[in-house]
Amino acid sequence: MRSVNIGLIGLGTVGGGVARLINTHHDKYLEHYGIDLNLKRACSRDDAEAKRLGLAEGVFTFDWKDVVEDPEIDIVVELIGGDHPATEIFEEAFKNGKHVVSANKALLGRHVEHLASLAAQNGVQIRCEAAAAGGIPVVHALEHDLVGNEILTIAGIMNGTTNYILSRMQHEGLSFDEVLSAAQAAGYAEADPTADVDGFDAASKIAILSSIGFQTRVTTDDVYMQGIRNVSAIDIKMAQEFGYTIKLLAIARNTPEGIDVRVHPTMIPNTHQLASVDGAMNAVFVVGDAVGETMFYGAGAGSFPTASAVVGDIMALADPIAKGGAPMPEQEPFGHNLAIRPIDDLKTRYYVRLTVEDKLGTLASCTNAFAECGISISHISQTESEDGETCTLIYVTHEAIESDMRKAEATLEALDGIREVSSIIRVENIDAWTEGVFDN
Repeated sequence: MRSVNIGLIGLGTVGGGVARLINTHHDKYLEHYGIDLNLKRACSRDDAEAKRLGLAEGVFTFDWKDVVEDPEIDIVVELIGGDHPATEIFEEAFKNGKHVVSANKALLGRHVEHLASLAAQNGVQIRCEAAAAGGIPVVHALEHDLVGNEILTIAGIMNGTTNYILSRMQHEGLSFDEVLSAAQAAGYAEADPTADVDGFDAASKIAILSSIGFQTRVTTDDVYMQGIRNVSAIDIKMAQEFGYTIKLLAIARNTPEGIDVRVHPTMIPNTHQLASVDGAMNAVFVVGDAVGETMFYGAGAGSFPTASAVVGDIMALADPIAKGGAPMPEQEPFGHNLAIRPIDDLKTRYYVRLTVEDKLGTLASCTNAFAECGISISHISQTESEDGETCTLIYVTHEAIESDMRKAEATLEALDGIREVSSIIRVENIDAWTEGVFDN
């Protein structure tokens, strides 16, 4: 048995949690798993956290190259995020024969093919459990526990900030702007919330999980993205009346036409398990042809939940190293062997909210606009506004094709008397998620 030396780059929220876990549980890891983890080097732009952690003399450095070039370090942990210098950290670590553990979803969501290829060439591994869903062990499940299945669907709530916002809007009847301000004040949302509320964070995660689950390359750029900025308290109230809850869902399905992968506000039945996931919690719903429906629930962010996933990856790599062996090299990355299905081909139901002038013939002209685009309507309701000049029209369609809905939107916007197409929200066909599951 030998010590396994860790080089930690980034001592922020997650990095500080990783250092604390390694130091706090060192003796337990040694006693129960025979793994002697040693935090040999730690790097940050600021030494304040290093001082708070009480790192031993000689451990801290301001230069990440001191970590990746240290010949005694076995595993580099990259927790700084972003593209640069994170890309260079990966590349130099691989060149020096070091495995890399990362929570960098944005980088891996776009460039894992390049990085995984470099890792394979250098006989080392990338591990990224924390990049996909924080503390939820769904990457391990897809790579190991569910490999006996063909994965049919991966869908879920993969961003805690947006789930917190939508949950408070639902329970308290508040507007998006009101809840966002409160979330920023409470630390649930960043000062610049773009990555969260516009869907990029969830898109990076579903790209990673889709690549693993469907064994084909899916990048963040392949994912259709729509955020929650236009979801209003009215939409949430109407959804409840129809028996639905609005969630920002990341959805990926392996269909005969290709991978259907998207992130957008979605109405799902109140009876579905994902509808009850509240606050800042995350949940990932995975359907396999043999296992059927499974769901993984937990904290998708935060210091210790994310650090838990990072340390899990460290321990998986450290086990063979501690015994004098080496982890298996990274496999050659998946190619783009399955097509990405265009969002225009999506077939689903739609909720449409219009703000229109309150005058004779407006309702009929709006309904005709849907019919002209080949869309039939299952529900219409109308509410008057307080100003007496406008009213709100709510339509729920039968199943329609996305491209037809886009034509209908343009047609509606051009009509006389239409003030605004205020909201269009997809109503998910959750029955399609289990198509292909074997009968027991």
